[in-house]
Amino acid sequence: MPGPAGHSTASGGHDEQQGTRNKVARSILDHGPSTAAELALRLGLTQAAVRRHLDSLLGEGVVEPREKRVYGSRGRGRPAKVFALTDCGRDAFEQDYDNLAADALRWIAQSAGGGERGDAAVADFARARAAAQAEQYRRELERVPPEERTRALADALTKDGYAATARSAPASAGGTAAGEQLCQHHCPVAHTAEQFPQLCEAETEVFSRLLGTHVQRLATIAHGDGVCTTFVPNSHPASAAEGHRGGSPSQPRTVTRTSSKTAGRPAGENPSRTSKTNKHASKTDNSKTRASNATTAPANTAGRNPA
Repeated sequence: MPGPAGHSTASGGHDEQQGTRNKVARSILDHGPSTAAELALRLGLTQAAVRRHLDSLLGEGVVEPREKRVYGSRGRGRPAKVFALTDCGRDAFEQDYDNLAADALRWIAQSAGGGERGDAAVADFARARAAAQAEQYRRELERVPPEERTRALADALTKDGYAATARSAPASAGGTAAGEQLCQHHCPVAHTAEQFPQLCEAETEVFSRLLGTHVQRLATIAHGDGVCTTFVPNSHPASAAEGHRGGSPSQPRTVTRTSSKTAGRPAGENPSRTSKTNKHASKTDNSKTRASNATTAPANTAGRNPA
């Protein structure tokens, strides 16, 4: 039918154009900064076609124009314009940063002696790296009230490439308290964190310190999950206020329970003295009861025949 066929043709044309643009960028990567004429010659295209693709690459920030460097005496006229890849353009091609980072961490572990010492050395590095990031995030979080800090942290993470969001998480049927879920939809160090989970653990510790509460990591991209998810429980202002009234918030309040045996006892009364007093009172009451019974016994037998 005309609709799908037309759509397919348009899609195929777009893919072809994109493929040609990629060839232009790849040619610049392989041969260095190039003029439109040089690109046209290498790719077998017209200079007009190459310039159209260069304009698109300029708009995407993949290439940038420069003046061609001339060695020796320079002739008349304007120098030729060449096109070079930007840092963004280079990032679109193959990178080996993950292997470089993994090799560096592996060297740290081996230099520390391997085994538990090596793992501890990697953990120290991960904490130092996370602490440096935390200092940047802390300034962002201090500008907002406590109830908005999870979302502020998500915004700060997004600026660093984590594509983070924050959403409400209602209380579950299992009794989990209500709170928020901090979701990182991308992890720039996922491949390295897969080999060294200390990176994820250090990041979780930083989240806990920044938000002032214990957080729980529910899923990570490094372990094969689609999203890194961290649960942040809601704070309890009432409990916090009681903690301040009863002492330091970091120390639990001491609750004194009153025994049922001593309930109602006046303040300052000696338990042993009270016990003795109660026993004496009990004996006195028993003596009075026996005396009363002895007095009333004859009256009960009056008028009876002894025989």
